[in-house]
Amino acid sequence: MSSRTRRGFPTLQVALSFLLVIGVALVLVGLRLAPGSPLAGRGNPASAGTAGSGATPTPTPTPTPTLPPLAVHNAPVNLTVDGWYAWAMMDQRTGEIYGSKNMGSTSGTASMIKAWIASDFLRRSAEQGVTPSKARLNEVSIMIRDSDNNAAQDLWEYVGGAPSITRMVKTCKLTDSKAQKNSWSQTQVSPRDTTRLAACIADGRAAGKKWTSWLLNEMRQVRGVGDFGIRKAFPADEQKTIAIKNGWVTRSATGEWNVNCLAIGDGWTMGVMSRYEASKGYTYGADICKKVAKQLLNPDAAAGSPPA
Repeated sequence: MSSRTRRGFPTLQVALSFLLVIGVALVLVGLRLAPGSPLAGRGNPASAGTAGSGATPTPTPTPTPTLPPLAVHNAPVNLTVDGWYAWAMMDQRTGEIYGSKNMGSTSGTASMIKAWIASDFLRRSAEQGVTPSKARLNEVSIMIRDSDNNAAQDLWEYVGGAPSITRMVKTCKLTDSKAQKNSWSQTQVSPRDTTRLAACIADGRAAGKKWTSWLLNEMRQVRGVGDFGIRKAFPADEQKTIAIKNGWVTRSATGEWNVNCLAIGDGWTMGVMSRYEASKGYTYGADICKKVAKQLLNPDAAAGSPPA
């Protein structure tokens, strides 16, 4: 080998070493940039939060579930009424109450309050460990189904009269209602409180766990002259699934009809109250209840059974 060749050997070795260093550097850079690499993004603040940086990704928020539509919904109600009326409805799933601007105004309940008298009697019987006699249960039944006033008076006295309404206000968290000392018929309740009372019956607070289903069934069996109002706005096959208690009476002191409607559907409750001159008859008020409910019907849903 010539001296020229021997002198060039170290130069070749240096060149190869240099290429090796360059190759290693390129490999490291490749690893640094590779997605998921443990070297990715280290020591480079600018890479924080970028794809492949190794930062914890921000979780996608879970969307709030949309509740299915109820048979009724909050909608404008426009009626021309010769007299006074007010309405309210509750979405039982959320507790929200919608209604007319005067939904907190009160009026005498008439027979609508019988739904509470029945509830109070049944719940207190269970609390005392007493099973009502067949005669007492029959009184409750005809008071609800036929709106029998004699049965209502007997049961009203049995549950203690006006203090029963005080229990109603407390149990059902009413804000507008008040008792009248010697008359269940003149108990003052608003449409807003009517929806709360109806919800209180539906969820078991009013009548208690033992008797709630029984009472709701009685309220679905309302018949005769008292079967009017809110549920008449629904198709015939759905009316039987809606529990109701209506009230109607003429007040000689004012020369007016008081006609009121309470209804319990699947996830909703409704109250409509009215007062107008006596010459128009009770059917005028019954029609007000029906017309309000009809305007609140939800075209995207159908009525169902009230929750037991």
